[in-house]
Amino acid sequence: MLDDAELLRRAYELDTDALAAIHDAYYRPIYRYIAFRVDDHHLCEDLVSEVFTRLLTALRERKAPQTSLRGWLFGVASNVVSDHFRRNYRNPHTTLDEKMVSREPSPDELAERAVMNEELRRAINQLTDDQRHVLALRFGQRMPIQEVARLLGKTEGAVKQLQLRALANLARLMAPGVGE
Repeated sequence: MLDDAELLRRAYELDTDALAAIHDAYYRPIYRYIAFRVDDHHLCEDLVSEVFTRLLTALRERKAPQTSLRGWLFGVASNVVSDHFRRNYRNPHTTLDEKMVSREPSPDELAERAVMNEELRRAINQLTDDQRHVLALRFGQRMPIQEVARLLGKTEGAVKQLQLRALANLARLMAPGVGE
């Protein structure tokens, strides 16, 4: 795989292979970044497309980055999301369905949530102490990998591996039919 500098050099020439490689390498990370800020799958896809459209425009106008493609793309993604919120703040669109839907969960939803929480608690209790600790620090306290590694006296790779195994075990334990 080519590094970002070589991809950018070729992208400035509008090399379709380089553009496809950039899209393949950055689509998912940009999508995940936007999805954390926008809670609508279709809107996320539209906004990610806008990021790559702006990259093409910048390449044609010779205004794209020379070195930090990743930083530039995430900066553009941030601007695209901000632009979206700014536009919608000025011109909010509310459908009739949105106006009529109650924002409070129904008793059935509350009961279902309680059951899911209990199942999750049981599944978490079946993890190893290290796995529970990593999940609590990473997701409960929202600590970065580096800080968790420092606190636990482990390498970042070991923490990532623990987190991956913990999440895989949770998925397995929470699967329908397991533990019933």
